[in-house]
Amino acid sequence: MFLISKLVWIFGQPLSLAFLFVLLAFLAGLFRYRATGVVFAGISSVILFLTLYTTIGSYLLQGLEERIARPAGDPADVRCMIVLGGAFETEVTTARGGIEFNGAADRFVEALRLAEKFPQSRILVSGGDGSITGSYEGDAAASARFFAAFGIAPDRLVKETQSRTTFENAVNTEDLLASQGLSNCLLVTSAFHMPRSIGLFRKLGIEVTPWPTDYRTSGIVRLGLDFTQPQLNTQLMATAVREWMGLVGYYFAGRTSALYPQ
Repeated sequence: MFLISKLVWIFGQPLSLAFLFVLLAFLAGLFRYRATGVVFAGISSVILFLTLYTTIGSYLLQGLEERIARPAGDPADVRCMIVLGGAFETEVTTARGGIEFNGAADRFVEALRLAEKFPQSRILVSGGDGSITGSYEGDAAASARFFAAFGIAPDRLVKETQSRTTFENAVNTEDLLASQGLSNCLLVTSAFHMPRSIGLFRKLGIEVTPWPTDYRTSGIVRLGLDFTQPQLNTQLMATAVREWMGLVGYYFAGRTSALYPQ
């Protein structure tokens, strides 16, 4: 299932689909199916235009981010938090060591802020090597260096190092929470990733308080054209499509009880 999900995403993301239809157009022309080739080329052009030059990606991502709101203020007390991996450049950290984040760094920045404000809290980091090769360290391993660099005692950290997907995050965390005597934790992950995450945890009966962070949109995005930032539009579209593919896949696989948890 893990390998299938990786392959589906490799070939199902917008730029891959655009390339696939270009290739089909070329093959259709090669075998003199010119009308079919024109249709395939047209589909590829539409995908590229919508991805590069519209706000569809950021609009879809904004909907995901707004689905589950974070409370207005900090809790009165925090005893534990679950931080989902996906924020470290593990290929780089495996080779070079140190601390190298990607765009989801806010997950760990927010966890650090909460850890310093609530010194009695435990931090469960769930994240192994999510690559196909399985040759890199995961977020849980890299996070130990991050928290230690800011004076967080090692005994406050609980590392779940085996999970490769969000589903495995939830399943493996369930066992660790029981063994560590932890419950009613904050769930810290990117805002766009929270609906899928909370759906998985609820399905397993794990009580958590959603604590979304790492917002990628302004919250006031409207559908329209945007020729100013095609690279960012592409990134936002890819992130939104991937998250929706995950929501749909997990729902039909019976791993969540709702298609769009709230």
